Amino acid sequence: MADWIASRGQPPRGVLQVPGDKSVSHRAVMLASIADGTSRIDGFLEGEDTRATAAVFAALGVRIEAPEPGVRIVHGVGIDGLRAPVAALDCGNAGTAMRLLAGLLAGQPFASRLVGDASLSARPMARVTEPLARMGARIRTAEGGLPPLDITPVPALQGIDITLQVASAQVKSAVLLAGLQAHGTTCVHEPRPTRDYTERMLRAFGVALDFKPGFARIEGGQRLGACEVHVPADFSSAAFALSAAAMRPGAELRLPAIGIDPRRTGLLHVLRAMGADIEVVPDADDPAIGDILVRGRQLRGIDVPVEAVADMIDEFPVLFAVAALAGGVTRVRGAQELRVKESDRIATMAAGLRALGIRVDETDDGADIHGGAVQGGRIDSHGDHRIAMAFVVAAQCSAGEIRITDVANVATSYPGFAESMRSVGMSLRDA
Repeated sequence: MADWIASRGQPPRGVLQVPGDKSVSHRAVMLASIADGTSRIDGFLEGEDTRATAAVFAALGVRIEAPEPGVRIVHGVGIDGLRAPVAALDCGNAGTAMRLLAGLLAGQPFASRLVGDASLSARPMARVTEPLARMGARIRTAEGGLPPLDITPVPALQGIDITLQVASAQVKSAVLLAGLQAHGTTCVHEPRPTRDYTERMLRAFGVALDFKPGFARIEGGQRLGACEVHVPADFSSAAFALSAAAMRPGAELRLPAIGIDPRRTGLLHVLRAMGADIEVVPDADDPAIGDILVRGRQLRGIDVPVEAVADMIDEFPVLFAVAALAGGVTRVRGAQELRVKESDRIATMAAGLRALGIRVDETDDGADIHGGAVQGGRIDSHGDHRIAMAFVVAAQCSAGEIRITDVANVATSYPGFAESMRSVGMSLRDA
């Protein structure tokens, strides 16, 4: 088990290039694998989660080359060309992979089993398997709707018109991938809009579908065509250095070529509402990518708008860290989805901040974080990569050293995180 020691460093300054977007990397490998022809993926995230997805498709008969780091050449076999696996398909820690694969494999003519590590095996899958069952899929879970997922082939899936109970891009994506193989039309309505990476990437691979915030519609029976995918830098990875700089007077940081899809960047709006000085400069050729410029200043607590929650669901751990150092109280509501991530992120962040001297009042769907002085201490990340990285941010304004335990899982999403943070002045070392 790896641990870190984090403490107050210099205000972050300089230029920081962060790794490729994890969500896009997952989807790029999946769609390229079921496309007709050969696709090239540039900027692929060399993380454990995304490599697990590539390994799953290799086990399904797809030839994937890695001529250099960050590049994948995927020789697609077509939507009807996947082969039956000879063993269980191991998703590792990748919840995105397991949920999207459930939809993709539900319409295949062979049986498959999806397994994961201890953390993933404790994450609920019923929210995916239940709508897929309404389409005719046969997916058996362990008790409580947990992995592994055993998928039995069915004669055909049927398109559905469904309103999801939970705002989740992963559930929506699983239904759309199943709908691609179903008879008829599949329509998905969401209680709140979520990120639309799957819809945009399906369109890039030649699939005709209609979508707008909170709604998507796809016709079954379509084929995908190979294409080139350029993966932008990951906003969720950028969020840690961005937040550390935003709350530290004297900081000045530039993060180039970040994916700035509005369904992903809710944290920017929340930090600005807290008083952050953040400028986004869109790329002249691709407005979905831009440089983010941050200058540090003292922040203040706010009531986080409920409508921003779905657009920043992965950034709440670092927001909790920022809120702990802001003036006043930050109130979060409508974020019950945090209870079923790699850890219960509300409870884990609340316990960690309390251990550092910060008052946190939990609710079922959020918390009130009372800004104050962060002390040194010991934090258990519970093997959750975003929790570990969030406490590195909190440590940059702490009165003493913070030992963060069980940090090996950071490699699932941000390989080289420690080196990246040190390169802009933050204090972080192996224990």
